[in-house]
Amino acid sequence: MTTTTATTGRASARRVVGCGTRGGTGVVYDPLTGLTHRTGQPVLTGRTALAHEGITALPEVPPDELGDGTPVSVCWSPIVRCNLACPQCLDDKSGPELGRGERAEVAARIATSGVLGVDVSGGEPLLIRELPTLLDVLVDGGCAVSVTTNGTHLPRRAEALGSRVDAIRVSLDGPDPQRHDRWRGEGSFAKAVSGIRAALAYGIPTQIQTVLMRSTATGLPALVELADRLGVHGVTVLQYLPIGAGAKLDAAERVPDDKARDLIAALVPTPVPVRLRTRADAAGFTVVRADGQVWPNTATTTAIAALHPLAFTDSLAPTGRDYSA
Repeated sequence: MTTTTATTGRASARRVVGCGTRGGTGVVYDPLTGLTHRTGQPVLTGRTALAHEGITALPEVPPDELGDGTPVSVCWSPIVRCNLACPQCLDDKSGPELGRGERAEVAARIATSGVLGVDVSGGEPLLIRELPTLLDVLVDGGCAVSVTTNGTHLPRRAEALGSRVDAIRVSLDGPDPQRHDRWRGEGSFAKAVSGIRAALAYGIPTQIQTVLMRSTATGLPALVELADRLGVHGVTVLQYLPIGAGAKLDAAERVPDDKARDLIAALVPTPVPVRLRTRADAAGFTVVRADGQVWPNTATTTAIAALHPLAFTDSLAPTGRDYSA
């Protein structure tokens, strides 16, 4: 994992994180980055507001080193549908979706499961009409909550999300319409950037996420410059994973870990922190699928499989090790 950092005015802002204890250790889950930090002392369990610089100053800890069966965080994908058709999508488009009532039951089970954080993804989660209600259930259960979105519906939904989510993660594949729209369709860049501006205007800590591909790697410096101009709180560069609809592009688009680290190290420093999530970092997160099945990702997985339904609040601890998002 490589990070470039700098101190900015954004650094002093307070953000909500999820706090708790795992394996006798106090931990903080950051919904903006998805990272888990060790506090070095016991902490009260629940949602807590901390200064951005205070969060990032805490040492990172791989959740599976904490010795606790319940994940620190999970990724919940309550929807398969999406308004875009990105060929590199990591989601499995073939599965069914639960109905509205069943989705509410899943939200309630996650909220009372003991996880500290939930990233709501998809599909495109902003297509879910009752999304605010689902988010309220998670927040009321004490979870720090983020939403990962393609950003195109953020301009109309940011106001409702502003009082409900602790972070927004917006996916961009390039720093301009030409390079982004090649992958996500005409007009998607302008809508996503408008969505980022709307989220920031409503005070939502916002991060740009980009999947690193051979075809997009040269645009990374300009993407970081764009992130700085927009005033977002960070950029996470995601290594390509051979799962979901985009698995067929893995051989052509995957950038090796050492090359990815070189690309990050060569970036001109800006006030925006940039983080690389390697394939190894991603090998070990729990997904609750749109059909309510629990799926723990592993280092060798090539498909979004199903382990068992999320039928009980302890269903997220299937193997005895932590699979945090």
